[in-house]
Amino acid sequence: MEMQTVHSSYGIENHGLKNVNAVYWNLSTAPLYEEAIRRREARLAHLGALIVRTGQHTGRSPNDKFIVDEPESSSKVGWGKINKPMTVAHFDMLYRRMLAYLQGKDLFVQDCYAGADEAYRLPIRVITEYAWHSLFAHDMFIHASKEELATHVPEFTVIDAPNFKAVPEIDGTKSEVFIVINFARKLVLIGGTQYAGEIKKSIFSVLNYLLPQRNVLSMHCSANIGPDGDTAVFFGLSGTGKTTLSADPNRTLIGDDEHGWSDNGVFNFEGGCYAKVINLSAQAEPEIYATTRRFGTILENVAFESESGRLDLNDSSLTENTRAAYPIDYIPNASKTGMGGHPKNIIMLTADAFGILPPIARLTPSQAMYHFLSGYTAKVAGTERGVTEPQATFSTCFGAPFMTLPPTAYANLLGEKIAQHNVNVWMINTGWSGGPYGVGKRIKIAYTRAMITAILDGSLQDVEMRIDPHFGFAVPTSCPNVPAEVLEPRSTWTDSASYDWNAQNLVNMFADNFRNFESQVTSEVRSAGPSAIAAV
Repeated sequence: MEMQTVHSSYGIENHGLKNVNAVYWNLSTAPLYEEAIRRREARLAHLGALIVRTGQHTGRSPNDKFIVDEPESSSKVGWGKINKPMTVAHFDMLYRRMLAYLQGKDLFVQDCYAGADEAYRLPIRVITEYAWHSLFAHDMFIHASKEELATHVPEFTVIDAPNFKAVPEIDGTKSEVFIVINFARKLVLIGGTQYAGEIKKSIFSVLNYLLPQRNVLSMHCSANIGPDGDTAVFFGLSGTGKTTLSADPNRTLIGDDEHGWSDNGVFNFEGGCYAKVINLSAQAEPEIYATTRRFGTILENVAFESESGRLDLNDSSLTENTRAAYPIDYIPNASKTGMGGHPKNIIMLTADAFGILPPIARLTPSQAMYHFLSGYTAKVAGTERGVTEPQATFSTCFGAPFMTLPPTAYANLLGEKIAQHNVNVWMINTGWSGGPYGVGKRIKIAYTRAMITAILDGSLQDVEMRIDPHFGFAVPTSCPNVPAEVLEPRSTWTDSASYDWNAQNLVNMFADNFRNFESQVTSEVRSAGPSAIAAV
């Protein structure tokens, strides 16, 4: 049985799927709402968002991600703790068992694209057993036109079956959860988890494999454009403010999470946004806050009052990682094309919970490559089980879990493009000042916005800079609408000696982490790190 909607003549039997029940092709938002609610997958929130629960998995399962070790891609993949191999035999067994499980099931199919630049876009297909997962794909990826749907042939397909669980002894997995990419078969298998983010991040991992081989830098970043056409790129890990700070009412949003940088400029990979909404404020983040009150938005693990459906965005009882997935055009000033020119400024965001890094610093090209490979931020107490004090986190290229090639493939491309287009690179610390988490206070978002405004309007081009004694980068001594003392983190601590001790401790963490890359980078990049400065 098939629902009568526009779909490709390239049927699901091409993926080995046979004897299924109903196939729901390319449903739009309203019918997907109806199906999700009818099947008791979701609840309707006050003002129209769709509320879902993802069970025990409220975030990604990084230990359960695999890449099939096959001849076509094996020599290109950056194997290690993140990119773990699965044998072809184990993949074939898992795939056969998954196909058997899906017999007799209803399936939802979305044919769409990843990549706004038509020269580099990837036709994809997402096949799911949940209606709300299909809505997630509909929200997150780029829609195909009716004419394109009729002839759509996916170059990569995701088959997502949350209720199908792997058997590690049979399937070669670590647990019942699996996210497996097979580059030869152009296929992603996801099972054992209801967390929809695995769908978008698996396609990101695919693009991170394919695009650098075409001289396109794939980036875990947000991007926007100013009134004069200047593009800015914001790198940053979850919780550093990437989505919030790029949603600037005075600038056009290109995208909030995943982009490519080609010879044509910067382009969004997606057609939607996937924002953290814990403690979201209508005052500080009005554009994103408004999306939580809109029909078409999916709210993952957000608390609500059962009778009225009213939301409580401050409730983290299920997880700190509460999320909203919504079409990018829900942001009033979002780009209609998803494309921009070559960046004029790159901003690397970090949330330093140790209270050491200055709130703003300018980086040399070599420092930019060093900090791109480092990908530093810090987790704070309470955000994850077992985290009782600040913990340094180093995530290569600000997106290590999704980088399928060796890290230097991305860093070298970044260095080449910075040099080619004469890009300014900055670091912004959205973390703590006056002491570590629990002692100091988080830097006010109003100050952070003022610093970013000063970067983008050129106000900091000619200001006096001091050289940070621990990290060696240039720190402005003044910035419009920011108190001067905020720019000097040491002066915000009541105990200067404690600051110096903690600063040296953070320097040592950077040095320990960068030993992973020392043999793979130039001497200029090695010497751009804080360890070399601190040793002087």
